Amino acid sequence: MAHDLVIVANRLPVDRVTERDGKTTWRPSPGGLVSAIEPVMRAHDGVWVGWSGGSEQRLKPFKVDGLQLVPLALSADEIEEHYEGFSNGTLWPLYHDLVAKPEFHREWWDSYVKVNRRFAEKTAELAAKGATVWVHDYQLQLVPQMLRELRPDLRIGFYLHIPFPPAELFQQLPWRRQILEGLLGADLVGFQLPGAAQNFIRLVRQRVGHKTHRDLVYLPDGRTVRAAAFPISIDAAGFEELARSEAVTERAAAIRDALGNPSRIFLGIDRLDYTKGIYARLRAFGELITDGHLTVDDAVFVQVAVPSRERVEHYRNLRDDIDRLVGRLNGDLGRIGTPAISYLHTSYPREEMAALYRAADIMVVTPYRDGMNLVAKEYVACRTEEDGALVLSEFAGAADELRQAWLVNPYDMNGMKAALLEAYQAEPKELTRRMKAMRKQIAQHDVKAWADSFMIELAEDGQHSKSVLPATRS
Repeated sequence: MAHDLVIVANRLPVDRVTERDGKTTWRPSPGGLVSAIEPVMRAHDGVWVGWSGGSEQRLKPFKVDGLQLVPLALSADEIEEHYEGFSNGTLWPLYHDLVAKPEFHREWWDSYVKVNRRFAEKTAELAAKGATVWVHDYQLQLVPQMLRELRPDLRIGFYLHIPFPPAELFQQLPWRRQILEGLLGADLVGFQLPGAAQNFIRLVRQRVGHKTHRDLVYLPDGRTVRAAAFPISIDAAGFEELARSEAVTERAAAIRDALGNPSRIFLGIDRLDYTKGIYARLRAFGELITDGHLTVDDAVFVQVAVPSRERVEHYRNLRDDIDRLVGRLNGDLGRIGTPAISYLHTSYPREEMAALYRAADIMVVTPYRDGMNLVAKEYVACRTEEDGALVLSEFAGAADELRQAWLVNPYDMNGMKAALLEAYQAEPKELTRRMKAMRKQIAQHDVKAWADSFMIELAEDGQHSKSVLPATRS
C-alpha cells in the first residue's frame, strides 16, 4: 500500500510490553517525539517506519491505537555499531558540545551507512508518487540523500531534535562532508534554534562548497534547500486537561503526603544522560542543606532518572556516580523517614508524570546542552494554578522561549545554588507573574503549531534558476 505521508525515525512510537500471561503487546511510548508526531500521523493517515528496539528479524507491519507502523530490523552487531556506537558514541557527544569525548571508528560508520540505506529503501517502497516524507533525528542523517536518489519525486523534510554544533566542533568528524550531503537530500532541514540552522549553512558553504544566501542553499541540480528553526513543543492543552483531572489531582496530593508534606518539593525528570546535569543539580541542592539555607524538614528533591542506553559505558558510569552521590547525601543529611533526595531510576506513564508536575513546587531542568527539553514545557502546562517555579539551564533550547524561568549556567555551582534558593523563597505574586507568561507562550506555540509550520514550509516549491557551479571538495 502506498502512503502520501511517511514518517521515518530511528524508533517506532511504541514499547514492547510483556503481560502477566506471557503475551507480548505494544503500547505507545512516552516522550517528546511521539507526542509531537502522532497528531500529524492521524491527520494525514500516514505510516511510521522505525526500529522496534530489539534484534527480531521477522516483524510484520502492525497497528497500535490506529497508527500504521512498519518495523525495520537491526542485528545485534548493528545495534552495537550503528545505535550504541556511531549514533550515541560519536554523534551524540559531538553534537552536545563534547560534554563527553566522541569516538571515531570506521566500523561504526560503515554500519551507520548500511542502516541508513535500509531505512531509505523501505521508505521508497512505501511512499506514493509525490508523497511527503519526514525524516527525524541524528541516527538517520544520510537517509534524505539516499532517498532522493531512489525517489526524486518525493518532498523530503528532515528534522534534527538535538543541537547542531558549530563548525569548530563538527569538523572533527571524519565523515563531515557525507553527513552534510546526506542532509542536503532534503528540501527542508529543520532545527530547534536559529543558531543551529546558521551552523549548518556555514558548514555547507565551507565544507561542501555550495552557494548559500541567508537560510538557503542553491544546488547545481536546480533544487533549493532551506535550513530554518522550528522549535518543537508539546500538546499543551492535553497536558493541562490531564493535570486538572481528578485522578491526577488526587495522586499529586498523595505524592506530597508520601514525602511528608514538606513546604517545598524540588523535582527533576530526565533520561539518565551525561548531558542532563543531574549530578551537578543534586550536589547544589545538597550544599544548600549543608550551608543551612534549607533543611530536610522543609525541602526534598525528587529526581526521576529514566533508564537510558545502559549498555554504553558512559551511561553505566554515570549511574554509578549518581547512585554514590545520592547515597552519600542521604547518609549525611537525611534522617529515618526523611531523606534529602528521593531518587527513582525508572520510567513513568504520562499520568504519573503529570501528578509529579502538579506536586512539585520547583522544577529543575539544568542540562549542559539540550536541543529543546520538553519536560520544562510539560511542567509549565501542568501548573494550572499558575504557581510553581522553573529553574532552567540557559543551554536548553527551551530557554529561548521560557524567558521567565530562573535561567542558570549549569557549570556555575554557586549561580545554580542562588537560583534554586531564589525560586524557593519567591513570593506567590512573583511566581504567578512568571508562570502566567510562560503558560501563554506554550499555549500559543504548541505541538500542532510546530508540526503545521514545518509541513506548510515543506510543501512550498524549492526550485531556483540561478547559475551555480558544481560543489568543490573541501
